[in-house]
Amino acid sequence: MATPHLPSQWQTLQTHARQVRQHAWAPYSRFSVGAALLTTTGEIITGCNVENASYGLTICAERAAVCRAIAMGLRDFSAICITLPGIPVPCGSCRQFLTEFNPEMLVLLDSLDQPAGTPPECVLLSELLPRAFSLNHNDTRPPVDPAREQAHD
Repeated sequence: MATPHLPSQWQTLQTHARQVRQHAWAPYSRFSVGAALLTTTGEIITGCNVENASYGLTICAERAAVCRAIAMGLRDFSAICITLPGIPVPCGSCRQFLTEFNPEMLVLLDSLDQPAGTPPECVLLSELLPRAFSLNHNDTRPPVDPAREQAHD
């Protein structure tokens, strides 16, 4: 597989992701994450993780950025930069969540262990989540019978 090229805005994405990470709410894990999402029209939308005492309610930085973008009316994404200490890789939930919008999105994996300005690793989302779940026109499930659905109303 060929390594995708970093987008020309990678340094701006890295800067935004590193800055927004400072706003993370991570009192339990102390593991702050920042994400900067690039739209196809050049806007950058950021998000950070927000933990909750009920761990299942925690919102990851990537999903926070996407939800913020959707609330702004933006839906077409070309890249996302994820910044965290150690090995920066999105969790499985975030991979599936991002796939909904663009399975060929560029994912920039920015480790805080590297100095700012160091190019992050760049991979395609489809490489991080091969065979992602989807509901599309190629779905092989039988069609819904409208008469049967009305009987349940």
